[in-house]
Amino acid sequence: FFQTLSQCELDWARVRITLVDERIVPTQHNDSNTRLVRQYLQQNCAAQAIWLPMIDDAANEDSLKDIPQAVAFAVQHFTQPDVLVLGMGSDGHTASLFPYAPQLDDALAADYPQPLLHTSPQTAPHERISMTLAAIERTAHIYLAIAGADKFIVYQQAAQTRQKHHPISYILHSEKVTVHVFYHD
Repeated sequence: FFQTLSQCELDWARVRITLVDERIVPTQHNDSNTRLVRQYLQQNCAAQAIWLPMIDDAANEDSLKDIPQAVAFAVQHFTQPDVLVLGMGSDGHTASLFPYAPQLDDALAADYPQPLLHTSPQTAPHERISMTLAAIERTAHIYLAIAGADKFIVYQQAAQTRQKHHPISYILHSEKVTVHVFYHD
């Protein structure tokens, strides 16, 4: 998807790219979403886009242990997006809104004061920074990309009713946004 998008002829100099969530790891780390975007999207035509970072490129593992500082950096660089492309995990998480994360209630709160927060997934590695549900709901265009039959089953369950064990359901059942779903095997 990123590689194809990077070749689209858009006015990329007017496009700002950021992440919906990021692992709190150095940007050169193999698990970094920043690294993934730079490797597959910010090339070809898309190389002209403006990057809005979540993690400081100068940060290392030691400095990233100061999670409030890492979140403050991300919030400082945050701009409300016009378009989001979300994925969904087989556990029903989206962004880094994970079921059973201690911060999930804050992440789902309509009145959370910041657009981003720290999350501690119980079922995945690395501490994270994620957009909150409120920030996601302020986005004009939301696309959900789902791949695989197992995830489609989870999507169908989440589409039935809002449920904390499938955080994606809060976006699917939001009265503030329309989610366009794209599925492939």
